[in-house]
Amino acid sequence: MRSQGLRNILILAVVTGLLAGCTTSSGADKGEARGLLSPRPSASVSYISALQGGIVGRAGANLSSSDRSRALEAEYRALEAAAGGQTIPWKGDDASGQVIANAPYQVGRQNCRQYRHTLTVGGRETTARGAACRNSDGTWTPLT
Repeated sequence: MRSQGLRNILILAVVTGLLAGCTTSSGADKGEARGLLSPRPSASVSYISALQGGIVGRAGANLSSSDRSRALEAEYRALEAAAGGQTIPWKGDDASGQVIANAPYQVGRQNCRQYRHTLTVGGRETTARGAACRNSDGTWTPLT
């Protein structure tokens, strides 16, 4: 009877340990843990949508929505946190690319950056150039 009690405690400890690992990390997104079924989108989603398609949207490349999301996230990361001249690569299902932002400069009270996005789609390379300025809420608005 005593061995049955020890066995039950051991099983409970193993199951508890396995269940404790049932979260996923959001990656570079502040490193916070989330449940597997969390409906909450990444915090950077609103910042990426504020890019209004970024320069990748103006490059004329035919990207899947998944590849377009990866490309826009790379643009956001380059604008927000990369050192001037640092390459931010991304790879999707059918395309890949890299974004390089120049050093920030001031326009009025806003920080702005020029950047370029080199895309490879179907073996064909395209480079788009543009600039964006950071708003007070942390979003980036492309300059037209």
